Amino acid sequence: MTLTNKIAPSILSADFGKFAEEVKKLEASGADMVHIDVMDGYFVDNLTFGAGVVKAMRPHSKLFFDCHMMVENPENFVDDFAEAGADGMTIHVEATKHIHGALQAIKAAGMKASVVINPGTPVEAIKPVLGMVDMVLVMTVNPGFGGQKFLPECLEKVEDLANIREWRGLDFEIQVDGGIDDRTITLAKEAGANVFVAGSFVYKGDVAENIQKLKAKL
Repeated sequence: MTLTNKIAPSILSADFGKFAEEVKKLEASGADMVHIDVMDGYFVDNLTFGAGVVKAMRPHSKLFFDCHMMVENPENFVDDFAEAGADGMTIHVEATKHIHGALQAIKAAGMKASVVINPGTPVEAIKPVLGMVDMVLVMTVNPGFGGQKFLPECLEKVEDLANIREWRGLDFEIQVDGGIDDRTITLAKEAGANVFVAGSFVYKGDVAENIQKLKAKL
């Protein structure tokens, strides 16, 4: 199975006061998706923004809006984000008691449904739902803050997921998030990932140039 490689810049590293301009810039710079980190201050020790910000950004870009929900009980926010114009919701298996039902709700709302595992969570925790997800996100840092150092040991899970996908004949994408730059992106790709979230690297300097640097490595 051949999957398209995608760069998904995280707007967590963008200028919060200029989100409309930032998403326009990402689209013009060759980004494939926009990674939107939603944090509630409970699941992670940081607080960002909610569906209102997604709604405000939506008219300014046709890119796929992938909302990474670092929140407790993400199923409670499905309708709000769908109405705001989110294209996909990516939820943590650690954040809900009912991961299967939560993913069903996301799909029923017309969005792509994806599941996340933190560095300390094994692949076994999401095996029961791999047949229903559009993407699996493997965190390569502990969630909550940008600019952290890449954890190479997490790539074993990427390899495991790629093997399970082939063995079971599934078609979910594999995304990595955390410490992705023009060096670590190669390691992640070799392990089996095809969607790469990058924040700090993209926004240090020229955004378009940095996105193209990452694409050149793929």
